[in-house]
Amino acid sequence: MADMGSVKHTELGAFLRSRRDRIRPGDVGLPAGPRRRVPGLRRDEVAQLAGASVDYYNELERGAGSQPSEQMIAALARALRLTADERDYLYRLADRPVPAPGSAASHVHPGMLDLLHRMPSTPAQVITDLHVTLVQNPLAVALLGDHSRFQGIRASFVHRWFTEADARSLYPEADHEAQSRAFVADLRAAAARRDAKDAEATSMIRSLRDTSPEFAALWADHEVAFRRDDRKRIRHPALGIVEVNCLNLFSEDGRQRLLWFTPALGTDSADLLDLLAVLGTQDVVDPAP
Repeated sequence: MADMGSVKHTELGAFLRSRRDRIRPGDVGLPAGPRRRVPGLRRDEVAQLAGASVDYYNELERGAGSQPSEQMIAALARALRLTADERDYLYRLADRPVPAPGSAASHVHPGMLDLLHRMPSTPAQVITDLHVTLVQNPLAVALLGDHSRFQGIRASFVHRWFTEADARSLYPEADHEAQSRAFVADLRAAAARRDAKDAEATSMIRSLRDTSPEFAALWADHEVAFRRDDRKRIRHPALGIVEVNCLNLFSEDGRQRLLWFTPALGTDSADLLDLLAVLGTQDVVDPAP
């Protein structure tokens, strides 16, 4: 008689196959191509979208693979456009805890994920209201570095901004004071929109007040303002300063934001962003994890 673990692995593989079959390549920004033998995505296409090896994904579908990590489940859920209920079901089949809302493995709002994949020529990413990066397109990784790989409280860029010096290398030093004020005002607005007993926001604010005198002083000013659109100067390791407009689209509950970056008028940033598409991520140096 098969044990419960093997049954769940078999069910996990069957579920992945069923979800893969219903998605057309165009739904996820892939070319349809001629002579496709399957109605939906191929296994190698799902693996590519999830950042997994083809062999590993094949093992998962056969029910013979190792237990996938929480990060891999989140990546598969996004690649397969799972609903929130389907995503939670996938976690349970893998015997992994369903992540709390707002974590780095949060379920990305489907509409935002669809828009993100329709913006291949513009750096774009989806973040939470606490500045946890959930997913980035390749140009966003090339411009900003891979911010979706951090875990725990460090997943929040705001937390890293006030506690890790390397995080500030993204902006010129002359802009640091303005960025700090904007981050704190935005965080206060986001925390107020959440329930007063929200543990994620309150624990992060407490941690920042305890560890960062700069944050504590700014928090005491009680400034409140959501970041809806900004003009930013990004320090890129190969291109130098890239001046962009950062635009925000908020989800209905305010918990997630789609950010996209366009060249600032009156600058050479349009040419630099075109060059960024050629360079890709080869010259991006991320802060140490």
